[in-house]
Amino acid sequence: MLIIDTHAHIYSPDEKKYPPLPKPLRPPGGKGSTEDLLKEIKAAGVTAVCAIQTQTFYGFDNRYVCDSSRANPSWMVGVCNLNPDDPQSPATLRALSRDCAIRGYRSIPSPRSKKLDSDGPRRMWRTAAELGIVVNVLMNRDNAAGLATLLGEFPSLRVVLDHTMNLKAGPDLQPTLAEVLRLARFKNLHAKLTFIPTGSATGYPCADMHDPCLQVIKAYGPERCVWGSDFPCELWCPKVSYTEHLRIFAKDLPLNDDARSKILGGTARRLWFPGL
Repeated sequence: MLIIDTHAHIYSPDEKKYPPLPKPLRPPGGKGSTEDLLKEIKAAGVTAVCAIQTQTFYGFDNRYVCDSSRANPSWMVGVCNLNPDDPQSPATLRALSRDCAIRGYRSIPSPRSKKLDSDGPRRMWRTAAELGIVVNVLMNRDNAAGLATLLGEFPSLRVVLDHTMNLKAGPDLQPTLAEVLRLARFKNLHAKLTFIPTGSATGYPCADMHDPCLQVIKAYGPERCVWGSDFPCELWCPKVSYTEHLRIFAKDLPLNDDARSKILGGTARRLWFPGL
């Protein structure tokens, strides 16, 4: 089965060449390089990876994800993150799409207005649509209405909801899940199912988040769902290992073979790796 990891953050050990932010969020033990990632995916039988720009470590400096994806085109593509309020960001996105293996833009709400449905993000969505690249949206429930507005304005743009609005066990689970399910009516929106270990109150197999995940899969269909590891798991989902996170989707969730193959690789191939 083709397996594509759609969500890995990477961290260079060379902090002179790729300087981090002041007080960055660091992975334990310094793990998280492209080399570490390659070892992890080889051991797990993963074919390809989307490397997501690590804003909590590099801010809007995309050099490491660009250099890594450009150096490893057989198995990696990059998803960049740019300040939507910066008027230079559309031109930067065009340059990164042209010169690097950047096949996605990570959309965040405007730092100024805190709204997704505002001029800056809308300008970036328009640029992504012109370039034919995927938009990954990172947001919480408070911007659900804004996301619906933009999805309606850009019906042909391929959009992925990163972490599916950060679904998490607790009092906010049901209202957040309700918003996620309502958005399934937009056929260009895809759900990134990375939230089982990050949202679980338990360790592997994180059974408390299985039912919410199955509800998302039912609403969107496996053809609009993708798996991602949250690499390095030591930082982002320390309750499970990389292999355990994959096993939840490969073995533990009650999915048929067709659904499993689409979630673990088929949908991601269509979105980011059409040449595989």
